[in-house]
Amino acid sequence: MADFDWNDLRAFLAVARTGRLTAAAARLGLDHSTLSRRIAGLEQGLKAKLFDRSPTGYTLTDDGARLLPMAEEMERLAIGAGEAVGGTAASVEGVVRIGSPEGFGSWFLAPRIAALTETYPQLRLQLVAASALFSLSKRDADILVSVSRPQDGRLTVSRLIDYDLGLYAAPAYLAPRPPIAAPADLRGHRFVTYIEDLLHFPELDFIRQVAPEGCTALESSNLVAQLRATLAGAGLCVLPAFLAAGDPRLVRILPDQVTLTRSLWLIVHQDLAELARVKAVVRFIREAVEAERALFKLG
Repeated sequence: MADFDWNDLRAFLAVARTGRLTAAAARLGLDHSTLSRRIAGLEQGLKAKLFDRSPTGYTLTDDGARLLPMAEEMERLAIGAGEAVGGTAASVEGVVRIGSPEGFGSWFLAPRIAALTETYPQLRLQLVAASALFSLSKRDADILVSVSRPQDGRLTVSRLIDYDLGLYAAPAYLAPRPPIAAPADLRGHRFVTYIEDLLHFPELDFIRQVAPEGCTALESSNLVAQLRATLAGAGLCVLPAFLAAGDPRLVRILPDQVTLTRSLWLIVHQDLAELARVKAVVRFIREAVEAERALFKLG
């Protein structure tokens, strides 16, 4: 039998998923020298080189790539043993990280999720609300809310909700300009939108659909920044109903002609789907959305 322990495999998985020693050490709560020793110990025990080191990070060798699925399977078994044998199968405790689009996470989920920690005092939640790509296989998050449905992977995927988006502007922007009565009137207007080369999801490329001949006045990868710029009169902006529909500071433009619909998907890695803490958070997110379903629709 190879001479290594489970902690060395955890170190291997963290480095394989992050590609950097410092990031992996932070994820495991270790200093990087301890983590480096664990990797060296694992390589010595297996008599194999697992990573190629370079100034840009760590990449798996062929031996490392062969070890990765086996280490992930051992991780799955260890998680299952902790739940079933360790006495936590019926308790909700520990850390759950939620990855979410910035608008949904910051605007909808963040104000509501404290109720879950009141119900489960031993639960610690981490909400990463960002317009970014999350990898569940690399454990960037335990639960993912996404505007894009993944096409493959060992994932449990379900539709959370469909949501509407409309075109909005502030009175300060509209007042000095001719009325917008038809889609053709959008030509030449300024728009607040996403930065095209930082747009990770084609589902959010609204400007091509709404006004391909419009010009962008401000681009931001942050939806809340887009909202604040729109409120300040920077231009027209496509905004989701749950964020903009009830805001009296905004005017909806062409409500009968411009309505878009997108979906939010709830995604969990199959290895984690049956954990009590993960199931509790998934259930809470679903119930919170269902209780306020009207927020996601335009009238």
